[in-house]
Amino acid sequence: MSAAAIGIAAVEQTFTTSGGPVRALAGIDLDIRQGEFVSIVGPSGCGKSTLMRIVAGLVRPTSGEVRIGGRLVDRPAADVGIVFQKATLLPWRNVIDNIALQLEMRDLPKAAKADRLLELIDLAGLSGFEGALPHQLSGGMQQRVALCRALIHDPAILLMDEPFGALDAMTRETMNTELQRIWMARRKTVLFITHSISEAIFLSDRVVIMSSRPGTISQVVDIDLPRPRGFDLIADRRFAEAVTTVRKALEATGMVE
Repeated sequence: MSAAAIGIAAVEQTFTTSGGPVRALAGIDLDIRQGEFVSIVGPSGCGKSTLMRIVAGLVRPTSGEVRIGGRLVDRPAADVGIVFQKATLLPWRNVIDNIALQLEMRDLPKAAKADRLLELIDLAGLSGFEGALPHQLSGGMQQRVALCRALIHDPAILLMDEPFGALDAMTRETMNTELQRIWMARRKTVLFITHSISEAIFLSDRVVIMSSRPGTISQVVDIDLPRPRGFDLIADRRFAEAVTTVRKALEATGMVE
C-alpha cells in the first residue's frame, strides 16, 4: 500500500445518531495509483462523500486507515486539494483573491505563487476575468475558480465531490472536457464522485461502484479508452460497452443514472 498515491485499507465508518448507530461504510479497500483518475459511483446514501472526507482527513474512520503517499492520514493533509459541488466563493472577493484564499489559509506567501496563479487562471480559461466578482461569473466559471483554488498550492491529490452536479447539461459537458485537459496537463491523482455513469466513464481510468449502505466496493471497472477524449467518443462501441458494464453493476445496487 505504500506505493499507492492513495491507499484505503479496511475502512469502516459508523455514525452515532439519535435513532441509533448508522453504519455508513464497511470494509473499503482501494489503492489509487499516482496520476490516476478514479471515479466513484453508487446509490445516494452509500457513503461516497463520507469516504472522500475520510481520505481528506476531515473525518476519522471508525476502523481501518487511509494513507497518502505512504503517510497515515490522521488530519487534513497539506498535499490535498478539494472541490465540492458548490463553488462557495466569497462574494466580495474577485477571481484572483478567491483563488489566493487557499494560500492565506495555509500561510503561504501570495507573491511567491503569483506566476502559478496566473498560469492556473490561463489554464482554466479564466483569463480576462481576474477582477470579476462571483456574481459576474456563470456557474461553470465559478467552478473553474474553485478548481484553481484547489490547485494553487500544487497538491499531489485532488478530491472532487460531485463538482458539476449543479450545472446544466451543456456546461457540465464543457467542464468535463476542461477538467480532462487540466488533468492531462498536470497529472494529479484524482478521486472524483459523481452520479453520472457517462461522466465517470468519460473522465476516468477506473470506475469504482459502491453498494447501498453500508457502502462497500461491489466492482471496479477499467476504462480502456484513448485520450484525449472528445464527446464524439460517446458514439463509440467501446464507450457504450463500458456504460453497459457500469450500468449493470449499478442496477444490482438499486441505482440507475
